Amino acid sequence: MNQPPPSSPSQFQKPIPRNTMFLFLLGGLVIFGMFLSLNQSPINTRKLSWGEFRQELEAGNIVQVNAVGTSFSGKIKRSDSNDPTKTQTIKFLTEIPLTALSDQEIEKQIYAKLGKNYSASPTPDVLGTLMIISMIASIGIVIAFVLMFRRTRDQILSGTGGGLLGFGRSPARRYNNNAERPTTFLDVAGLDGVKNELLEIVDYLKDPQKYQRMGARVPKGTLLVGPPGTGKTLLGRAVAGEAGVPFFSINGSEFIQMFAGVGASRVRDLFHTAKESAPAILFIDEIDAVGRHRGTGIGAGHDEREQTLNQILGEMDGFTPSESVMVMAATNRPDVLDPALLRPGRFDRHITVDRPTIKGREAIFKVHIRGIPLANDVDTNVLARRTVGFTGADIRNLVNEATLWATRNGKNEVGKADFDYAQDKVVMGLRREEVIAPEERKKIAYHEAGHTLVGWFQPLSSPVHKVSIVPRGRSLGATYTLPENDQIGLSAKQAHAQLAFAMGGRAAEKLVFDELPAGVENDLKQATKLARRMVSAWGMSEKLGPVAFSMDETHPFLGREINSNREFSEETARLIDEEVCRFLAEADALAMQLLIANRQLLDQLAAALEAEEEINESRLIEILGTPPFKTEKEETI
Repeated sequence: MNQPPPSSPSQFQKPIPRNTMFLFLLGGLVIFGMFLSLNQSPINTRKLSWGEFRQELEAGNIVQVNAVGTSFSGKIKRSDSNDPTKTQTIKFLTEIPLTALSDQEIEKQIYAKLGKNYSASPTPDVLGTLMIISMIASIGIVIAFVLMFRRTRDQILSGTGGGLLGFGRSPARRYNNNAERPTTFLDVAGLDGVKNELLEIVDYLKDPQKYQRMGARVPKGTLLVGPPGTGKTLLGRAVAGEAGVPFFSINGSEFIQMFAGVGASRVRDLFHTAKESAPAILFIDEIDAVGRHRGTGIGAGHDEREQTLNQILGEMDGFTPSESVMVMAATNRPDVLDPALLRPGRFDRHITVDRPTIKGREAIFKVHIRGIPLANDVDTNVLARRTVGFTGADIRNLVNEATLWATRNGKNEVGKADFDYAQDKVVMGLRREEVIAPEERKKIAYHEAGHTLVGWFQPLSSPVHKVSIVPRGRSLGATYTLPENDQIGLSAKQAHAQLAFAMGGRAAEKLVFDELPAGVENDLKQATKLARRMVSAWGMSEKLGPVAFSMDETHPFLGREINSNREFSEETARLIDEEVCRFLAEADALAMQLLIANRQLLDQLAAALEAEEEINESRLIEILGTPPFKTEKEETI
């Protein structure tokens, strides 16, 4: 799907309460005042011991004394360091020892020396002052907390969310379509059927009274189901843009927090805000994070998540026909959702957003290349045929990678070579800069040449588009096939052709080097998986007949395949294994037969691969000739 420039989401959360701000301000002032009171110390003051003070007093250097508690402070004469003939007055501080506190002679001596320059101040009660300040601050904090909790209670009882420091408020983002160019169905390509289904919702949001006059009830909830990257979120924003209503977006995981009851409070706040802005659209992305089966004990099942789900169910039940609020949700795991969430009256309309077809991919390419300078050799139809299985997000990433590569190489236009590089990078990974020994390089060339020849001379194999021995990602080479059309299913003959194609690399290395290679693990794994499905799930074995045997099941909560209890005997399991081995052995024999019959072409193709590393379809035709089973309708890409 095309993703327009993101708008600036504005949080509809309320500002921090004034009580909370007052609480933090008061606490900060108290701490700051205590810090100043306890840490104040004279600046540019010299500390004297008691003995030094007595000596300076006898010498007549003390010019002023002020008795404060158990210490003397004042001024003392000192000679100027720059001019010894001159003196300067500096401050001093000395502590009175306990033995001298009750000595009246010392006070008389100081008074006799200084006269009016001696004074005594009462001891300041710093500790008492701090205690009074602390008591006042504590009372203020208690009052602030009481006011804040009363505010929180009122918000929760009224269903408007809230909570301590705003934990119960919904973190949903609001997109206003009047802030900039809104997202519409023109920004969504390749999903014509889905857009037609959503037009009814758009029409209802524009004119709810039209449906209410006829007594019709538009579904309250619409669930978009499809693989990641197919444009489910974009469709929700496009519906809001077409209808011209506010769009609230939130992820399912944002409801769940560490505090009990926060998720349910956020749900109440979200629905309350949406109702205030009605007509509006609520979009919950990845709803499976909060909407999983209840009471299972596995798959992230816990009380807080279930309370949040219960609140969502209750809020959706609370909608009345006059409330123009539509709830849209997206997930790629509909199998784990709670049945109560999918029943009529809640998410009662399910729309599948699947991967785009060739026509849809071409339309998506045209959307994403807007504003990009393209070379004359770029054909969107060719790009669409070469990206079977790509989603809208994959296509967007491919166009971006091609543009980045062209920019890095100083080009003014993005050409076909840039898209080829981008596709190799996206599908296979980055090119690995490593030195491969000549003998290993030769084996890799024959391996990929074996795949190519088997696919080239089989009528039901997908046409070979390109072959490469450039190491990328975790692969040392690759043979790219290009299906003529988007295949929904496989026939038995097509499946056997795919098995032979997978065995081509192993057969080539065995034929040329007379040894069984170890680097064919992935080929054998994929071939064995396909053969087992042919036998146990698709009924393509004559010996077993048209029966489906469940070997593995996808766990509805763990989301992965686990071994289940088999519903067939050990004898049947042995027959399944025998049939799988037979299918693979026949495919290996067919691949070897094709390679022996075309041994000269195998050597020529392997030599060309060693020299050129990558060979496209036009170069393959030069080496191998036109495929014998190619029809006139097929076009070279």
